[in-house]
Amino acid sequence: MSGVQAVESDTRHVFPRHSHEQFGLGVIHRGAQKSHSGRGMVEAGAGDTITCNPGEVHDGAPIGDAGRSWRMLYFDPWVIAQATCDISEGNTGTHEFCQPVMSDPNTAARFQRLFSTVTRGDAQNASCRGEELLLDLLADAMREVPVSDKGLSAPAGIRLARCLIDDDPTVPIALADLARASGLSRFQVLRGFVRATGLTPHAYLVQRRIDRARRLIARGSTLAEAATASGFADQSHMTRIFARKYGLSPGAYAKALS
Repeated sequence: MSGVQAVESDTRHVFPRHSHEQFGLGVIHRGAQKSHSGRGMVEAGAGDTITCNPGEVHDGAPIGDAGRSWRMLYFDPWVIAQATCDISEGNTGTHEFCQPVMSDPNTAARFQRLFSTVTRGDAQNASCRGEELLLDLLADAMREVPVSDKGLSAPAGIRLARCLIDDDPTVPIALADLARASGLSRFQVLRGFVRATGLTPHAYLVQRRIDRARRLIARGSTLAEAATASGFADQSHMTRIFARKYGLSPGAYAKALS
């Protein structure tokens, strides 16, 4: 399906705080993990459905020494926007996954059918059947979110500082630059940024750079080109960050998409 990426993983990797540009939905098959997300500390075990929303900062660590395995689908925001518009009969409001963990067997079963459909290699039939299954799954798993809940309540100065990074994350920037742009002290920027985004300004900048690198690699750029165009010092620096945040190397990611 266009705008959908499937991931199957079996790992003991401890994921540091990071975010995704896409919506994520998956099911844990073996083991368990704990995660601190924007929606609080959660634990999930085998059979549970796990979710994340774009920009939601979270981490993830296995519970126990055996690691855990899961299947995930990542949806570009436009896929979810079109689906929820259909579900709500034309309402174009913002929607997100309601819960970071769902223990409903029916939800897990719906996901498994969708995952099997979009990964079986039959693109012609996967599109129609996948859309049917996706609509059925999202109808129960998502809710509309008031605009005020989507970060607009952050102080104006912090929004300015965030925009300064978002406008061009490849440009080196110092805390003093953000302070000048926002009219706040460096400490106010640091504290306010963490409250608004869940990340320090530097961690947010690195996340935006690795997001850019992931998009470029997905479009066919070489690793060296992606590193340079995303503001990393070199390819090895990008590789270390990519592997730490996503649990696989950018080379493996590129190979999976080829």
